[in-house]
Amino acid sequence: MALKVFMILGAIYFGVLFLIMGLASYHIIKEQMGQDPLVVVNKFIIYYLVLDLLIRFFLQKVPVINIRPLLTLPIKRSTIVNFALGKTALSFFNILHCFFFIPFSVMLIINGYDVVNVILWHLGIMALIYANNFLNLLINDKDWLFWTIAVILAAVGIVQYYSFFDITIVTSVFYQGMYSTYYVFLIPIAVLAFLWITCFKLFSKELYMDTGLKGKHEIAETQDYTWLNQFGTLGTFLKNDIKLLRRNKRSKTTLIMSVAFIFYGLLFFTSAIEIYDGPFWKMFAGIFVSGGFMFTFGQFVPSWDSAYYPLMMSQNIQYKEYISSKWWLVVIGTVISAVVAAFYLYFGVETYLMILAGAIYNIGVNSHLVLLGGAYIKTPIDLASSKQAFGDKKAFNVKTLLLSVPKILLPVALYAIGYYFMSPEAGMIIVIAFGVLGFAFRNWVFSMIEKVYKIEKYKTLAAYKQKN
Repeated sequence: MALKVFMILGAIYFGVLFLIMGLASYHIIKEQMGQDPLVVVNKFIIYYLVLDLLIRFFLQKVPVINIRPLLTLPIKRSTIVNFALGKTALSFFNILHCFFFIPFSVMLIINGYDVVNVILWHLGIMALIYANNFLNLLINDKDWLFWTIAVILAAVGIVQYYSFFDITIVTSVFYQGMYSTYYVFLIPIAVLAFLWITCFKLFSKELYMDTGLKGKHEIAETQDYTWLNQFGTLGTFLKNDIKLLRRNKRSKTTLIMSVAFIFYGLLFFTSAIEIYDGPFWKMFAGIFVSGGFMFTFGQFVPSWDSAYYPLMMSQNIQYKEYISSKWWLVVIGTVISAVVAAFYLYFGVETYLMILAGAIYNIGVNSHLVLLGGAYIKTPIDLASSKQAFGDKKAFNVKTLLLSVPKILLPVALYAIGYYFMSPEAGMIIVIAFGVLGFAFRNWVFSMIEKVYKIEKYKTLAAYKQKN
């Protein structure tokens, strides 16, 4: 109930904000910038639509209907599919844009723009908004389409950022054409119709009670990793985790996000963004470049094993061995990330030393903190789903929030002490020293973490048994 109240308040807030923007943007652009408001909006609307698609992908829910009782009734399949697709028309992510474009269109008409042309332009823009709506449905259902669009957007973004080509030169002509002509607005409407038909055909094929019951026949491959047997129980846990990372959608998404974290440092070490061009931000980046796998995988221990956690807890398993196996896995991931990040040597030896200092701190300190925080995250993980790579809202609480502070702020504070009172090199040495101390006392820390896991054991078991 509290979450719904906050969602309603958030919807009202953004509705009012977009309404104010729609009413005020005309005068701001006209009077303060001295430009044609419609031309300026048409120039930047490509970014508006891309941002809308990104927000939809992460936040908009795909419509869900319990079709089994409907399929036994005299209702056409086409009616059921159209109803499901029609539900998305009333989504807040579509209605919100009306609060901006309707007032803006009214302001254009009031200030002398041709009424018919403004209406046609408005229809074209709203058709593109709804095209995003159906494109999001396709992206959520087809991984290949998601990666295709992601690569295209990334390529366009890179070309735009480094000023090789200004995409707005082309797109602004198209959007301006929706106002200056009587036919260009038909293109977005045609795109919308095409996406509706595509979604309709896609969902119609899947509208059967036995859809998904028949499995695909593929060649089964097994990897025993027998070389890990020499490590005893620790090796058994490591084998399970390696298989988990290789076989499941959600864990594969984690690996992809870990690789993305390695390139996160480019925002800080290239001086591309002025506000990030500072020594403390570079230490902040050093922690994240090497700790991507640690933060995306380690913080959800033991949630990765939620499907069979009750069975595992009924066995004669030492918590310390279980925790140790997870610790070695995140440490190996951190070392690999630090080695792959060697290309940062291009920006100077000091830059790479910052990353190595962050890696040592991650191994000695943050590796323990993420495992400790995992004891308080009692959210089951659906290994068959690639969504929510960073977890859902139930994965965050006061305890996990407090444990997140030393992961990020403490190494930056330690570096700042050495940086201000001695030298930048001293700051890195202090960060490294804390990492080495954490590694040296890992057995004592494991004992403390083990106690926490035992205290939270039955709460965790109860949480993993809950559905919906």
